[in-house]
Order: sequence, then structure tokens, then C-alpha cells
Amino acid sequence: MARFITLRLLRAALTIALVVTFAFIVLRMSGDPAQIILGPEADPEAIRAFRKSWGLDAPLWQQYFQYFGAIAQGELGRSMRDGRAAIELVAERIPATLALTLPALFLKLAIGIPAGIFAALNRGRFADRAIMLLSVAGFTVPSFVLGLVLVLVFAVQLGWLPSGGQDSWRHAILPILTLGIGGAAVLARFTRSAMLEVLGQPYIRTASAKGVPWRLVVTGHALPNAAIPTVTIVGFMVGSLIAGAVVVESVFSWPGVGRLLVVAVSNRDLAVVQCILLLVAATMVASNLIVDFLYGFLDPRLRQASGKAGA
Repeated sequence: MARFITLRLLRAALTIALVVTFAFIVLRMSGDPAQIILGPEADPEAIRAFRKSWGLDAPLWQQYFQYFGAIAQGELGRSMRDGRAAIELVAERIPATLALTLPALFLKLAIGIPAGIFAALNRGRFADRAIMLLSVAGFTVPSFVLGLVLVLVFAVQLGWLPSGGQDSWRHAILPILTLGIGGAAVLARFTRSAMLEVLGQPYIRTASAKGVPWRLVVTGHALPNAAIPTVTIVGFMVGSLIAGAVVVESVFSWPGVGRLLVVAVSNRDLAVVQCILLLVAATMVASNLIVDFLYGFLDPRLRQASGKAGA
């Protein structure tokens, strides 16, 4: 088990390092921050002074090692726009993002998992076909299109809800629905597939042949085993809470981390972009670690395999 945990932690650290490296290189290849922030009409002397003050005149390899050294000391840089600490700017936006993504996650779970189970238990019937049709539609429609449709219907045509902003809880309803519907559709499809695979296993038929009530077969045998692959997609959804809100926050003018990322990218505010990407990578890696550990509780075979590997 110690070896299992160590390998997972090393893989997590390597993943974060690769994400940070990729972001560092791509951002510096995408444009000169000095030229964008100061404007195309800026004096060349001012541009040189700006680059020097922010260390952009140093060789790329030197900037790279300086950046990693700063991360090791807990320093994530400062915004080139106003000089504030990048982590401070991001931390201010996290509550707004979580106000959307956490309710949306609960909505995905509350709709997607029961719908997938119900569809699997009624395979081939009208309910199964209807749920799968809706899930395919929810899965294939891009989030920005779904958001615009919801705005058109509930804000423009019916006038029930505001189309954007963050003035009251009513402003959060449409963004939460936009995030939740697509995720629920994905979760319904995965849950249905997992349930159908488990329901086709020999031990399910054996339990039924022995006279075990179908309700107990489903709750005692099928659901625990179908939960293993479902946990994977749920873990991915938890890990993408921040990253998944980028488009929706832009559509609904919601002042969260996702919208801050869009603005920072357009302004080439390197420290802010790198800070957000580091936060997203850390969240994804942490959720995957939790999923790996949950596998050991859900599947005894994995615990035994981990124990043999540690031995």
C-alpha cells in the first residue's frame, strides 16, 4: 500500500510539473505581454523597460527555472496589469465559481445517476430510449449553445430569470442549469453502460436463479460494482469544477475564475494565467488521487493487488 501511494503521489507531481511547463512555453510563444499591455503605439524604450522590470528580457530557460524556484517558495507571481499577487486575484474569484459549480455538481449527480440506473433496468423500453435520446442531446450540445438557448427562452421570451450578472441567487440559476444538464447527460450514459455490464455478469444471473429478490440483487450486487467505473467520471467532474466554468462564466458574465482566465489570456497576464492553470491541474490531480484510493474501498481485488505490490 505504501508503494501504491508513493507511485500515485509521484505521478501527480509529474503531471502538475508537465502542465506548468506546457503552460509556461505556450504562453511565452503566444505573444509579447509588453506589446499587448502597453499597446502597439508604446515607445520602444518603455517596452524594453517593462520587459526588464518583469524579467522578460532574460533567456527563456532562465525564466523557466526562476518560475519553478518561485513556486517552490510559494510565490506564484504578480499581475502585470495592477501588480497584485496572482494568487490573491484568483482567490477572490473562487467563491463565485464554486457558487455555480458545486450546485451544478449536485444536480449532475441527482439527475444523471438515477436516470442511468433507471434506463439500464428498463433496457430497450420506451423509458430507456427516451433517457438515452435526452442524454445524447445534452452531451452533444456545446455548453455555450445550451446557455444561449436557456437565456433566449427563460430570460428573453419568458422574462422569468436574468440573463447575466451576479446580483442575486436568481442570476445563478441559468448558469447552474447550463453546467448541470450537460454533466447529467454524460453521467447518465456512463451509469447506464456500467449497470448493463454488471447486470450481464454470471454472478447476477446466479443470484437471481437462487431466488434472491431482484431488488436485493440490484442494490446488493449490481450497484456496488457499477459504482467503480462511475466513480471515475464523477472524479473527473469534481476535478474540472473550475476549468468547466470558463465558457459558462463568459456567457453569463459571471465574475468567477473562468472569466478571469479568459481576461488574463487576452491580456497576456502571465502570472495570473499560470496561477489558474496550476490550480486547475492541482484540483484534477487531487480528484484523481481520491478516485484511486476509492477504488481500493469499492473493489477488494484492488486492495489485495496493492498489498501484494507493497510486499
